[in-house]
Amino acid sequence: MKSSLIIMCFFLMGLLLAYGHILLGTVTRYDFSMYVLYVLMFLVGMSIGNDFKVLQALKEQNWRIFFVPLATILGTLAGSALVSVVLSGRSLTDCLAVGAGFGYYSLASVFITEYKGAELGTVALAANIIREMITLLGAPLLVCWFGKLAPISAGGATTMDTTLPVITRYAGKEFVIVSVFHGFVVDFSVPFLVTFFCKI
Repeated sequence: MKSSLIIMCFFLMGLLLAYGHILLGTVTRYDFSMYVLYVLMFLVGMSIGNDFKVLQALKEQNWRIFFVPLATILGTLAGSALVSVVLSGRSLTDCLAVGAGFGYYSLASVFITEYKGAELGTVALAANIIREMITLLGAPLLVCWFGKLAPISAGGATTMDTTLPVITRYAGKEFVIVSVFHGFVVDFSVPFLVTFFCKI
């Protein structure tokens, strides 16, 4: 839990620095986030390659590994459909389009803004950021209450990058490959599902 709070503090510090226009020119001129992601993925690769138990765990998963992203996609869309019943001002397809972002806020919000307008695009941005924050902060509780696959499913498209460190820490190294595979499949589905729900 302590590490999740540290991550949240760094996020809030970034918001405050950007809001106060401190270091903003340097950060926007150079895309440091991509370089940090490259380093993160390199270190994760080193960690996996150094641990033979992880590779053994992947062999044991076999075809069952496909059920994890499938469950995330179907579960999220079912939840989004239920939310549409409660929200009187939004249609079923609006809620499904927002849910189909699966935490990929940068891409989903752009698509939804283009097809449905800035208001729903902003809702999509907020909803998907909140999904990522819940995973980052709640990973230890999700593992404790629902099992080691819970933070992977909650993380959606972010499980191969931003939420991977907390998933690795609380679910264990044996779930790293599952997490990366899950993130890749869910990430790949976002542009197709979001545009599909925006168009119907």
